[in-house]
Amino acid sequence: SSDVCSSDLKSCCDGKQAAVVVPTTILAYQHYKTFKDRLKDFPVTVDFINRFKTSKEKKETLKKLEEGKIDIIIGTHALLGKDVKFKDLGVMIIDEEQKFGVSAKEKLKQLRTTVDSLTLTATPIPRTLQFSLMGARDLSIINTPPPNRQPIQTEVSVFNEDNIRDIIYYETERGGQVFFIHNRVNGLAEMKSFIQGLCPDISIAYAHGQMEGDRLEDTILDFMDKKYDVLVCTNIVESGVDIPNVNTIIVNNAHQFGLSDLHQLRGRVGRSNKKAFCYLLAPPMSTLPPDSRKRLNTLEQYSDLGSGFQIAMRDLDIRGAGNLLGGEQSGFISEIGFEIGRAHV
Repeated sequence: SSDVCSSDLKSCCDGKQAAVVVPTTILAYQHYKTFKDRLKDFPVTVDFINRFKTSKEKKETLKKLEEGKIDIIIGTHALLGKDVKFKDLGVMIIDEEQKFGVSAKEKLKQLRTTVDSLTLTATPIPRTLQFSLMGARDLSIINTPPPNRQPIQTEVSVFNEDNIRDIIYYETERGGQVFFIHNRVNGLAEMKSFIQGLCPDISIAYAHGQMEGDRLEDTILDFMDKKYDVLVCTNIVESGVDIPNVNTIIVNNAHQFGLSDLHQLRGRVGRSNKKAFCYLLAPPMSTLPPDSRKRLNTLEQYSDLGSGFQIAMRDLDIRGAGNLLGGEQSGFISEIGFEIGRAHV
């Protein structure tokens, strides 16, 4: 966030506008609060667009943006809409770039011809990584973690009631909070009831992306204010949500997630100086397909700080680079190797 803030501030000091495009409503709101706080002593106007805002509020924000009264705008895919017009856009920052599809990136490309562009991610998707390895894009890697951060202890295990109870109580008894990821909206309420049965004296909330905007916002903010010990949710918290008091994450059916998703979910904990834990619940390894096994083994193997790049390289190896010129996201790089793949491009 501090790097993004400084990039935006530099752009604004040069009289240009800055746009930060993020994949989720919650992240847009959280970035807005962070930017507002960090830039409060500077003559910079910050605003945001997401579905928490009413149509009237959105129209007012877009009008100010077109008139140049907003210096930094933070928003979801809504910022790529035809009705969004800038007075003088200087820099476009795409946070959590791996979450944007090819069509969204094509729209961004049209802006890039006249605008500086910076994309951020801990785990570049195979196609983006291949572009960088080929030299088609500049790549910078930040290897130095913030001070006092510790590696996240990662364990793969089967779903076990006693184990889940112990994990939750261990975290809450040291004053922390827990994310329980269950990526099925239909089963969230039942999963909340199940965990409440295991831990009757613990306060639990649940959240997912289909919830009504105000309710979702209130639930997340209440969780940030430590009104709940456990948040049972889908992977909506995956993209950049920063709650330092949450230092245990349990991912149910981890074998159904992609490698990048799992690494991003793991990155939601360990954001303070406390030791953090990530538990990946999956069926026994022997019953899983080879790719699922490789993904879970990779997560256990690369748990050091700053290991996102190695994980992305492994993802490229498992999935291939895809069609570099078209929309397909998977390809045959593992069969033919980097050198031949590069020659074809």
